[in-house]
Amino acid sequence: MARFSPLVLALALLAPVVTAFTVQRTPSFVRKHAGATTVSMALGDADEPIVLIGVAADSGCGKSTFMRRLVQNFGGSNVGPLGGGFGNGDGWETNTLVSDDVTVICLDDYHLNDREGRKVTKRTALDGAENNFDLMYEQLAALKSGKSIKKPIYNHVNGTLDTPEEIKPTNIVIVEGLHPFYDERVRELMDFSVYLDISDEIKFAWKIQRDMEERGHSLESIQASIESRKPDFDQFVGPQRAYSDLVISVLPTDLVADDVGKTLKVKMIQREGVDNFDPVYLFDEGSTISWVPCGKKLTCSFPGIKFAYGPDVYFDKEVSVLEMDGKFDNLQELIYVESHLSNTATKFYGELTQQMLKLSDAPGSDNGTGFFQTLCALKIREIYEKITSKKVAADPISA
Repeated sequence: MARFSPLVLALALLAPVVTAFTVQRTPSFVRKHAGATTVSMALGDADEPIVLIGVAADSGCGKSTFMRRLVQNFGGSNVGPLGGGFGNGDGWETNTLVSDDVTVICLDDYHLNDREGRKVTKRTALDGAENNFDLMYEQLAALKSGKSIKKPIYNHVNGTLDTPEEIKPTNIVIVEGLHPFYDERVRELMDFSVYLDISDEIKFAWKIQRDMEERGHSLESIQASIESRKPDFDQFVGPQRAYSDLVISVLPTDLVADDVGKTLKVKMIQREGVDNFDPVYLFDEGSTISWVPCGKKLTCSFPGIKFAYGPDVYFDKEVSVLEMDGKFDNLQELIYVESHLSNTATKFYGELTQQMLKLSDAPGSDNGTGFFQTLCALKIREIYEKITSKKVAADPISA
């Protein structure tokens, strides 16, 4: 039976719907005869740049779902694990997803030691010392310059470091994992950086739901598991929020008492002054807004929905914060909220709503996690277009 990492499996399931966009490329070369100069452009050159996006998050924080929303904007018709994955002819156990224009690399592949090795060092994979940042920087720099690399593979099934795989450059390279912004050299390679931040209260509520209700674990064992990881997370992973261009922060709701995480308050924290990025705003840019849209145009069951927007300071940097508390009853009505947002990077009226509907069965599609992940994905498409001077064609017919 084929075995894939959760991320690769989730993204491979997206293949049937990733047909709405095609990248309009410039010619690979321009040639003039009769003694004129020949101009060549290769992927990775200044005239044909490769866009590198970083996504940081702890395990179980929604990276797989976010990757589905992001790749949906670029994936073309061929989405799947590199080489076809384990059990598919000549395939192998891989964490890498590839499509026509996108490569998604899991940074777990740069673990310094395998599972047995970490037992010897007595360090967790969250510890910066357990990751090979020299190789990570060297290979991502090479890939960004248009060169193929031989990337290691961390096998999540048996905890081993497997035979390296060849990664060829594509128009967009997304790196996701625990430490994409930990090393300054790697951080400087990024064209845009995103951090998915789940509060301790929500992590605990979600883990209880999954491990206690679905797997039969005790409350004490769940608490011990969370507490054992917390020191390393706080030291090595959490500080990367300070280096992120956009943070999606998932918090407990303010609308009602809820200790099981069924209703969420989600913030999209957008750094000001980032190249090629204009923050999304509600109603009036730079103002402080509180909006309860429930009424004739937006169905809201208890406890309702509340939006907020305004300027703030985050890790000593000026930011704009867009906030949603509550969840949608009917995604079709999301277009009412969309019509009050600006700088969304949509290409036609209702595209944001369309993108949400495409993945309506994905986790978070009825609340701010899916809403802001989708907005972020559209903004990354816009960043790609600005950097490369290429256009990604949208297809409103599939709405």
